[in-house]
Amino acid sequence: MSGTAEREVGRSRPRKEDARLLTGQTNWTDNINVGGLLHLAILRSPMAHAHIDRVDVAPALERPGVVAAFSGSDLAEGMGSLPCAWPVTEDIVLPDHPPIAVDEVRYAGDPVAVVVARDRYAAADALEAIEVDYTPLPPVLDLEAALTENSPLVHSDKGTNRSYLWPLKTGEDFDAVRRRAEVTLKRRYVHQRLIANAMEPRGVVVTPLAASGEYTLYSSTQIPHILRIMLAVVTGIPEHKLRVIAPDVGGGFGSKLQVYGEEAIALTVARRLGRPVKWTESRSEGYLATHHGRGMIQDVEIAANRDGRLLGLKADLLVDMGAYLMLVTPGIPILGAFMYPGIYKMGSYELNVTGVFTTKTPTDAYRGAGRPEATYAIERVMDELAVELDLDPVELRRRNWIGHEEFPYTTIAGLTYDSGNYEAATEKALALFDYDKLRAEQADRNRRGDSVRLGIGVSTYTEMCGLAPSRVLRDLRYAAGGWEAASIRVLPTGKVEVVTGTSPHGQGHVTCWSQIAADVLGVPFEDVQVVHGDTRAAPQGMDTYGSRSLVVGGTAIHQAARKVVDKARKVAAHLLEASEQDLEFTGGVFSVKGSPDARKTLQELAFETFSSHDLPDGMEPTINAGHVTDPDDFSYPHGTHLCAVEVDTETGRTHIRSYVCVDDVGKVVNPMIVEGQVHGGLAQGIAQALYEEAVYDDQGNLVSGTMADYLVPSAPDLPEFVTDRTETPSTTNPLGVKGVGEAGTIASTPAVVNAVVDALRPLGVTEVRMPCTPERVWRAIEEAST
Repeated sequence: MSGTAEREVGRSRPRKEDARLLTGQTNWTDNINVGGLLHLAILRSPMAHAHIDRVDVAPALERPGVVAAFSGSDLAEGMGSLPCAWPVTEDIVLPDHPPIAVDEVRYAGDPVAVVVARDRYAAADALEAIEVDYTPLPPVLDLEAALTENSPLVHSDKGTNRSYLWPLKTGEDFDAVRRRAEVTLKRRYVHQRLIANAMEPRGVVVTPLAASGEYTLYSSTQIPHILRIMLAVVTGIPEHKLRVIAPDVGGGFGSKLQVYGEEAIALTVARRLGRPVKWTESRSEGYLATHHGRGMIQDVEIAANRDGRLLGLKADLLVDMGAYLMLVTPGIPILGAFMYPGIYKMGSYELNVTGVFTTKTPTDAYRGAGRPEATYAIERVMDELAVELDLDPVELRRRNWIGHEEFPYTTIAGLTYDSGNYEAATEKALALFDYDKLRAEQADRNRRGDSVRLGIGVSTYTEMCGLAPSRVLRDLRYAAGGWEAASIRVLPTGKVEVVTGTSPHGQGHVTCWSQIAADVLGVPFEDVQVVHGDTRAAPQGMDTYGSRSLVVGGTAIHQAARKVVDKARKVAAHLLEASEQDLEFTGGVFSVKGSPDARKTLQELAFETFSSHDLPDGMEPTINAGHVTDPDDFSYPHGTHLCAVEVDTETGRTHIRSYVCVDDVGKVVNPMIVEGQVHGGLAQGIAQALYEEAVYDDQGNLVSGTMADYLVPSAPDLPEFVTDRTETPSTTNPLGVKGVGEAGTIASTPAVVNAVVDALRPLGVTEVRMPCTPERVWRAIEEAST
């Protein structure tokens, strides 16, 4: 690589990962086959809440191909409770969570028995032979009713359905602010449950090595390192005897940020039988058993003066935990707790989060994890306040956002935003959107009483990402740290291996990490190989979630590569008989200042170190290096999203006519990958606004349990997106980068719903509950007209 070669960072490199994916040369968990492999199938409760009176697995053993069958009590001795790593308060109610139910089932889909057979079809067929007797118990479904004195209990031994109450109060007392405010508004917003629908279902393969008591577990997971630790705790298998591998993983969106009962069950069964075991969920099984996202009621109150200046914000949240607290279930709303004030200045903020148990599938992380809910609340209520004050919604935001000259800025919630320029992003978005022209068209349609109304939605957001600072996580009672590890190995031939603790599932880590390392080391992009997702090959790591991979993991790679250069500099100085200070390093070449012919390439130094024939005295024979980074703060991407919808008032159908977003994600490593992440995030955020919802009946049965009932949008359901960027580099990491993986999801939902309500407001509609389906929109119009 010459000194004049194009820099890799900032370049739209096609993804290295894609060739294998497109040609089918992949290693999904379900593709893994080993000698003697057995297949595991799980019998799940058809009832939301019931006592288990009897489980008889003996009839299943008589079915062809069946090797073993187990009830929950059969397996209980080998497994402890599934972990919750985020007990957010000291007095949190934290019930035991058996990987397989023993005495009581608490949601439809709770595992009750297991069959192991020589093929998956025999295992599945044998499930119907298992005999289970239940005594029904009353379901607990409504969040408010669950907290009443006479409500049935999800966990009768706990005496309450309330898991915790987490308060946050900062600034002036909100009651005092309310009394002197010229305008106050109260609104209720409901976030429906969502199901992740990753392209690859969950799957587990366990291969035991009986002679040494070692186990290799392959899982479609986002968190191989965390999973290894937690499974060691749950099963009692020593951590050093357990290897966890995340092979190719086909998407996660938070649903694979989890320690699932199926992983513990498969490991325990493989241990019991001494045979390899595989479990792969069906799509409908995943709807029941993969954790859900969102599920929240928000009561929001905002106080302001008549000129639009915000005074304070109060939010009371009821959050659906589902039947159990999974890995980070209680902490999801806490992640959003600091983001309810958004990008706005105010003097008072109060938040109360109440976690509630229900007899539904447990909830946990879903793309954005708490921050989309926070952004939705503030951006929806800002639009409502704009209507109350007869202000353009963009103008109201201008009067309250943090000015670019005010950064770094400590918000009323206590976070210090390091950089940003909300004005620049908004002005660019307005120009691309042709905002004034659309407003004029909207006014004309309203005057004419057009049956197809035009609505315009605004969302100006920021988020905290790069989930990392370990001391902050400590203060929030999170059990783990937020650091990330990387190491760089320069092979004797000059090729490079980057070992990362992050574990990709579609983000493009292999490509971006290669670009970062190539720039620092001055080696060709093609000469970099990235090793990931294997606790033996990459033993240190905190994995992938919370838009942390680039901000934390990428920084670790950058710093490790700089250490390699520093070590190589010592060898070069020795061989060139020069001082280290007299060496220049450009494009992978060390040269002596003023003597350009005196030079050594990094590749030459790698071989010199390998041979170790002539190294500086006392230097170990390697230029390899590692780094563990723990940032001091989060990063804060931001942006402005604008949506125009056309709503047919006769049918309720909503059509997105145009969508423009301008995001600021700091320095960009690969623009093509950023574009893809934004598009994917927009699709999921729009899906919450218009399409997706996990629906339960009054007995706690999931009635949207297949893709025929749960509406996942496809490409024809989505508009052509117009995207652009502004750039204010982060000051909290040396790369200047901010997260992008969740930004589109966080910003888009309120933009779309604001547009729908804006279209219908002249008809008297002030709220449409998500998802804004044609039926709900039509009913809202009808109710407003009567």
